Amino acid sequence: MISEIFMMATIEDIKAFAVKHFSSARGSHDWEHTQRVYNLCMHIGRVEGADLEVLEIAAYLHDVGRSYEDESKGTVCHAERGAEIACGLLEKYPISDKQKANIIHCIRSHRFRGNRQPETLEAKVLFDADKLDAIGAVGIGRAFLFAGEVGAKLHNPYINVEETEAYTEEDTGYREFKLKLSKIKDRMLTGEGKHMAQERHAFMEMFFQRFNEEYEGHK
Repeated sequence: MISEIFMMATIEDIKAFAVKHFSSARGSHDWEHTQRVYNLCMHIGRVEGADLEVLEIAAYLHDVGRSYEDESKGTVCHAERGAEIACGLLEKYPISDKQKANIIHCIRSHRFRGNRQPETLEAKVLFDADKLDAIGAVGIGRAFLFAGEVGAKLHNPYINVEETEAYTEEDTGYREFKLKLSKIKDRMLTGEGKHMAQERHAFMEMFFQRFNEEYEGHK
């Protein structure tokens, strides 16, 4: 075991490393997103009794591969790339092998559309925290922000969203809600995450109902 003071210094060093990966990040997946995920991890982790040291490091590093996915327009998996980056980084720190493996697993399995399933409690907490930041009021804001980043329209209610493609002008905030955000509450893995997701989901349902009514001029 390393001392608490040394662990705090290690985490701060890792945090500084992570910050550098967001110098040119898009607003929808910037350092502020990572900070919100970190805060959610700490809240859920305490409630669920998770290893907070693992969660701190995993939260800070979970999106360090995001720029590679954005640049490739989705062909590179940021979770897999981030896990590779973390694997190399963690070698120089005297963290236990068990914690290192858990951190890498957390990062690799946090993606909603990924093929990896979170198996440890810490991985489930990170998954839930990352998904919670994609729904509710913040999630709606991020969905429209991302739509603007890829040049999408404000709205297009006259098409079947199932037939649209990501990273195109049809990748609207409403498309993101229908294809992804509306399904998140049913994918939560922890008790606290499920509880928080229910309220955020209800807010989104109310918002997009009103959004469509206003768009059509009914309100």
